[in-house]
Amino acid sequence: MKTVKLALSQDELEILADALETDLEGYVESAKDARANRAREDVQTFEEAAARIRAVLEKVRAEIQD
Repeated sequence: MKTVKLALSQDELEILADALETDLEGYVESAKDARANRAREDVQTFEEAAARIRAVLEKVRAEIQD
């Protein structure tokens, strides 16, 4: 896995966190829809994507200073 280091301002980190939260919400909703439609493969795909986004979001949030 390649590691990338970025220099971001607090404002940029907050923008990134907001974008990730929006993306996460979309995948969570898509997983719910797929579950309702009994599309198991799609549920798994959307849940995996949501978990990966959540992990990145946690890293970004950890860097945001209050």
